[in-house]
Order: sequence, then C-alpha cells, then structure tokens
Amino acid sequence: MTQATGSGRRAFLIRLVQGASLAASAGLVWTYVLRNQARATPFALRPPGAVAEADFHALCIKCGQCVNACPYETLRLATAWERMPIGSPYFKPREYPCLMCPDIPCKEACPTGALNADLQDIEDARMGLAVIDTENCLSWQGLRCEVCFLSCPVKGKAISLERRSGVDGGLARIVPWVHSAHCTGCGVCENRCPTDEASIRVVDASLVQGRMGAHYRLRDHDPAGLMVFDPPPESAGSERGDKDSVPGLDALNLGDWP
Repeated sequence: MTQATGSGRRAFLIRLVQGASLAASAGLVWTYVLRNQARATPFALRPPGAVAEADFHALCIKCGQCVNACPYETLRLATAWERMPIGSPYFKPREYPCLMCPDIPCKEACPTGALNADLQDIEDARMGLAVIDTENCLSWQGLRCEVCFLSCPVKGKAISLERRSGVDGGLARIVPWVHSAHCTGCGVCENRCPTDEASIRVVDASLVQGRMGAHYRLRDHDPAGLMVFDPPPESAGSERGDKDSVPGLDALNLGDWP
C-alpha cells in the first residue's frame, strides 16, 4: 500500500465518521424539536384579532410581519425551544403587555387573515381573560393596592372596584373585580401587579370560563341572580294542577305543590 493510498483511505474514513456524527446530532436535535412541539401549549396569547387557535395555525405563515409592525416590544416569534408552535407570534404580559394601539398595526400587517381584518376597535379584542388570585392579591388580603384597576386601559369597565367585608371581622376591603364582557386580555394589569409573582394573570378564556347552558335562566326579580330550571312547556289540554303532567323534579319549580 502506497503512502498516498493510505492517506486517502484515512481521509475517507474521517469524513465518513464526521458525516455519521453530523447526521446523528441532527436527528437528536430534530427529535427534541418534534417532542417539544408535541407538548406545545395551545393556549399562547396571540396578537389582537387572532382567530380561533385551530384556524390561526392554518392561516398563520409565521412571516413575522405582525412582530415587525408592533411599535413596542410586545410581540415575538416562538423559537424551537419554547413550548408553543415554532414561529407563531405571541406575547408574555408580565414582560411586555399589549398596549392596545388604536390603529392595531399588527392586524393591518397580517397578509393572511390570521388576525381578523374585521376588528376595528381595539377594545373589542379578546386576547385572553384576566383572572385574579384572591389568595395572594393585596387588595383581597385587606391591603390597599388597586394598581390593576388604575392601570387598566379599559378602566371602570374591564376592572371595577367592589366593597367586600373585612378579613376576620376587620375593616372592609376594596377589591378588584374583572368583567369578562369588557376584558381585552391586554395584560397591562398583570405587568403592573406589584406582587413577586403576578396575582392577576391573563389566560385563555376557555381555561377558566364555564358555560351555563340554554336550559337555565336568571330570575329578573332576584338580585342574587338565582338560577332555576325552566318549567317544561305545557302540552295542549293539560292542566297545571294535573300531577300526571308534571315531569319529575321540575315540579319543584312550579310553586303550586306543597
């Protein structure tokens, strides 16, 4: 074997090992990325006007135009190391909340409709819903704070102040109360909360809101909003006093039985 032949063979083996190592490393990284995406949370906070999450991922092309259009540092694109789909826009309110630009530049920059073009008023945006941790909120523990109320861009509508009885018979408390009908999910309240970990946080509304159901109704005359079952429709020819026409426990709502 000549020296030239031996050198060529060694170079070939070195390149072969290097290529195998590179392929193995790439496979490990790709496996990690795929596993991370499989665990990705579907509840990231999206820019104002974002359509439903499933439709959002179908429409969003991860171009980053909304991020570039944001005049602040609110929006960012998810990286491969974050637990959300790679390249999708989102924001973290505790770090940079949405400051609710009246002209909604992020929506205007979206080329695909992932951010709903029909959104005209920023107060109609529903990025999430603020939820108060009453066990750690300073106001709910009897201290005067009210920072979330004072900083809310939709002050007096999204967050109001309510009077509550004092803790252990102490002085009355003035506590914040979130109204879901007006909360935009901008996260300014979470960003400004003075506790070490925010005691008011913006989350996807579907995580915390229930649904009453069409078979319930609220009594208009009851200030406490007592919920009752609707009485069943009366069949033709049946008398209200006929016990056979009362289906089961709905008799408790009719009021004419002892």
